[in-house]
Amino acid sequence: MAEIVNLRQVRKRKARAEQAQVAAENRVLHGRTRTERDRQSQEAGRATRTLDGARVEREPDPGPR
Repeated sequence: MAEIVNLRQVRKRKARAEQAQVAAENRVLHGRTRTERDRQSQEAGRATRTLDGARVEREPDPGPR
């Protein structure tokens, strides 16, 4: 005797597996943890502050004489 299969459940199981595969691929391509994102933004802010602090203010050029 053949095994009875509920096609609706099989379709849903297949769709979930495909979605899980896509999610795994997206995590590899785009995924960063919150800690990594925060660390990068802190480093960018620190670099900006360092550059602004080392900026030399010059007097405007009076133009041609």
